[in-house]
Parts: sequence; C-alpha cells; structure tokens
Amino acid sequence: MRLILGGRDVRVAVVGGGIGGLAAAAFLGRAGIEVTVFEQARALTEVGAGLVVTPNAARLLRRLGQFDRFRRRAVPLDVGWEFRRWANGRVLFSQPLGEACERRYGEHCYVAHRADLLETLRAAAAAASLRLGHRLVSLRQSAAGVDLTFADGTRAAADIVIGADGVHTTVGGFVTRTGPPRFSGICAYRCLVPADRAPAFARRPIQSLWLGPGRHLVHYPICGGEIVNVVAIAPAGDWTTESWSAEGSVEDLRAEFAGWSAELTALLAGTDRTGRWALLDRDPLPRWSAGAVALLGDAAHPMFPFLGQGAAQAIEDAAVLAACVVAGSGEPAAALRRYERIRRPRATRIQELSRGRQETNHLPDGPAQQARDAALAGQDPLSHNDWIYGYDAELAGRQPQPEDPGPS
Repeated sequence: MRLILGGRDVRVAVVGGGIGGLAAAAFLGRAGIEVTVFEQARALTEVGAGLVVTPNAARLLRRLGQFDRFRRRAVPLDVGWEFRRWANGRVLFSQPLGEACERRYGEHCYVAHRADLLETLRAAAAAASLRLGHRLVSLRQSAAGVDLTFADGTRAAADIVIGADGVHTTVGGFVTRTGPPRFSGICAYRCLVPADRAPAFARRPIQSLWLGPGRHLVHYPICGGEIVNVVAIAPAGDWTTESWSAEGSVEDLRAEFAGWSAELTALLAGTDRTGRWALLDRDPLPRWSAGAVALLGDAAHPMFPFLGQGAAQAIEDAAVLAACVVAGSGEPAAALRRYERIRRPRATRIQELSRGRQETNHLPDGPAQQARDAALAGQDPLSHNDWIYGYDAELAGRQPQPEDPGPS
C-alpha cells in the first residue's frame, strides 16, 4: 500500500531508536510507509535488563512476523506470578498463567531481556532506514512538511515526525509544555544473576514480587533461563542519576534489604554488580500531537514499572499510530489527532495506576498492610487485568472514533 501526499509517498521520521521507535518503524514499514529512524546513540548496544511482555504486546509482536526470534530467548511465565512477604518469604498469593493466560487472551505472558526485544523489533523494522549519531535539536513545521535539524548540522525533511525519544524528549517541547521530569524519591537497582549462582526458587518460570516496608523487589528468569533478572525499588536518598549505564553499589543494594528473608538475601548474594538509577515521574501530558508531530512511548507517557506495562504501551502506541496513518489518507494532522484520541485515555490510566502501586507495595507492617495481604489472597488478577491484557491495539486503531467520518 502507498500513501501519497503532494504527488509523492508519505515520509515518516521517527526520533528515537528504542522499543517504541523501532516498533513504530516496524508497524509503519509493514504498511509500506517510508520510515527513517534517527537515533542519537552512535551504536546500538545491549543496555538495560529484563522486562515483561504481557499478552496485549505479545499479540502485536506476533503479527510483525518475528515472533519465533523473540520466543527463542524469552521465557513464558508458565508457573505465573506470586507475591511474597518480605520477612519470611511466605507466599501471599499465587496466580498460574500458562494455559490459563493463553486460553483467556490467546497469548502467553513472557519475560525477556530488553536487548532481545529490541533485536526482534530491529528485525521487524528492517525496511526502515536507521541513522545513528543523530541528536535532534530543532523542528520546524510548514505547509510543505516538517524540517528536522540535528546537532551535527545535518537536516532532514518529513511529512510526519514521531517523537519516541524517551522521558527527556526533545520532540515533546515542540508539541506541548512538557517541563523537566521530576525525581520520584525512589530508585531502581537492576542486576542480572547467572542461573548457576541463583537459588532454585528464583529459576522457576515465575515472576515473584516481594513486598516490604518502603521498598519491594521483583525477580524472574530471562535469556532462556540462563539469567535471573532482579529489580529492587528502594528510597533514592541523594541518588539522582538516571541512566541505563549507571553503576550502583552491590553493598548498598544488600543493605537496603538486610533483615529480609534468607531466601532473598541468598539471591542477592549471587550478584557482584548492579545498575542503579533514579526513577523519574511526570504528570500526564495535556496533548500528544501538534500538526504533523506526535509523541509515543515514554515521550508521551513515562510510567513506573510497577504494572509491567512500559514496553507494552509503547508497542500499542506504535500499532495504533500505523493504523491511523494508513487510515488518514495522506492527512498527517488528522491522522495524529485520531491516534491521540485513541491512545491518550488508556495510556494515561495505566500511567496513573502504575504510580499508585508505589504506596500499595511499600506499606509498613500494620493494619493497612494486613488488609492488603488479605485482599491479595482473595483476588482474581486475570479478570482484573482483562482490560489491559485483552486489548487489541490494532483493532482499536481501525475502529471509527467520534470525530471520524462515517462510512461513505
């Protein structure tokens, strides 16, 4: 399919080559749209650690045609989820996934290394042009399209520009008043424990969440079970570094969880290095698009990782964006307004729910904590999450919206 504007093919520039940017390039490229991805890094390196790919994202990845590549290294959560008490490891709640998840949503829930997901998306976006070492400094819209200028002085032109450039978005400043993100007061330690140095309970295909006063910790196996990914959330103190490559102190990490269950401290004993970065927060943006420019992923809705939806929501954005551009018949501003109408309410809701989990997860021992634990024991989380996991972003992108014209 070709989209024509002014007698030529529509050109889309995606600023940012992370999960959201590559997903956008993959979905737009699958529709036959010319895409160029501009990434400020000079090389694509294997940064980051583990993440969750829930059914709402897995179904979209499958449609991109590279799912076997993803599946070779990702770990399906066949056993499921469990919540544990900090002091003694008592299981407060467990939820089998596996067949139950596939039966309910048509897909499994997976955990994977971020690099493996990025490699899958890079393969799916192979038709796009990828330009490294391009840091955007300005945009200018006109009737002829959008001009992009980069730090090295090079320029490019596009009919549509998508800002997938993260929480520190440059593109966002040309869409709305974003302001700088604020420090949340909490930080994340992330470490990768070789499976042969991890206790047996941590090697199971299960996502375990340990809840305790003022902090919590999540672990699950990734990379085909070769590594256990650990994410520990604790008070940031004076730590304000926010970077995938920031090194933390293993001694600080272990001190944060001193006095917790011996099982957990045995897991932390298996690592000899950790990353650490401050978690940033931003209130929902009042708008995601302006003319032929729109935001996607963390640039539009940065969220805490507490619902495991950061990557999934960026991939959903990409699928809806492509559907709207295709349906837009060469009218960029109208297509991006439609994309925003579809995506902003859902992503904002998930963004706000993720923020609220901090208080719930970090309750001090006492009546509120006891009530939370009792509620966990009696919940049915799959039904609670139907609206997240059962959502089909491509279908939503094709459905008529209130301001869309009716059938002709």
